[in-house]
Amino acid sequence: MCKKRVVVVDDSAVIRALVRRHLTEDGRFIVVGEAGDPFEAREVIKRVNPDVITLDVEMPRMDGLSFLEKLMRLRPLPVVMFSTETHKGSIAAIEALSLGAVDCIGKPNAAAPDTIESLAERVFIASNARIPSRQTSTAPPPSSYSWNGKYVLVGASTGGVDALERLLAGYPADCPPTVIAQHMPESFLVSFAERLSNRVRPDVTLARDGERLQAGMVRIAPGGANHLVLSESRKDITCRLRPGEKVSGHRPSVDMLFRSARPFASRVLAVLLTGMGRDGAYGMLELRQAGAQTIAQDRDSSVVYGMPRVATEIGGANRTLDLDRIAAGILEETGRGASAAPNARAAAK
Repeated sequence: MCKKRVVVVDDSAVIRALVRRHLTEDGRFIVVGEAGDPFEAREVIKRVNPDVITLDVEMPRMDGLSFLEKLMRLRPLPVVMFSTETHKGSIAAIEALSLGAVDCIGKPNAAAPDTIESLAERVFIASNARIPSRQTSTAPPPSSYSWNGKYVLVGASTGGVDALERLLAGYPADCPPTVIAQHMPESFLVSFAERLSNRVRPDVTLARDGERLQAGMVRIAPGGANHLVLSESRKDITCRLRPGEKVSGHRPSVDMLFRSARPFASRVLAVLLTGMGRDGAYGMLELRQAGAQTIAQDRDSSVVYGMPRVATEIGGANRTLDLDRIAAGILEETGRGASAAPNARAAAK
């Protein structure tokens, strides 16, 4: 097996040695460079061309988030943040994920002494991610939009923070009612919803049990002990939080969300974004078979082409689209004037 080439960026020599030891002992890596700040890191990365880097947030001369933004714009590659600033739910963690980091791991401390134990596996997963160019941008939302009654269900995992932010940037304030299941710890989801609410036009919050969906609303599954499902009553669609075991390996589960919408599939557009595994793929197939329209993110724009790949291969996706075309595709399908035929776009790829 070809070992993954890693650069470790941290101003602490002790932390660099800790990371180097754990990755080397794992056997799947070779640490090809180290740097104490982003300026050193820039030169090391140019020289050794790593597969993945670990990156601290607080460093001299330039902070890690500023360096991450420059790196993703000029030379995209997989990054795992390893910092005291990226423990569960931190604003820095969500910012890093939005900028394109694949994962965020908190450094060991009294509250979380064992985070180092997961480092090797998470760095290995990140090293296999594809980091698309960020040169393109989502088209601005249309000046006029009128909802046709279709609801949007979105599933995402690895790479989903950036993908969802870019997708929702293309939404108008009166967007179609949209429900999102993103694989993420509960505390991260709180920070993520708050970030989106300050950056996009629609009303974005975590979903609440019994809340009726309306135009202009984006609701995110809160995770924790609950799955998010939908129910239909007198043509209204309502959010329901349901405790339960993980489904397809996750809670919140995209499959759970998608399958709950089968009774009203003709009123649904399901979207599956970047992510590892297959959660949502079979739920999407079942929705399509029941009459829903479906979109999967394409390979080239996905950080991890797992969930959308499976959905496409098994026939769950009507269309595959580049990330920066998905918002327009959603608005086209859910706006007045869209085709009412459930499989009108089935052949479009």
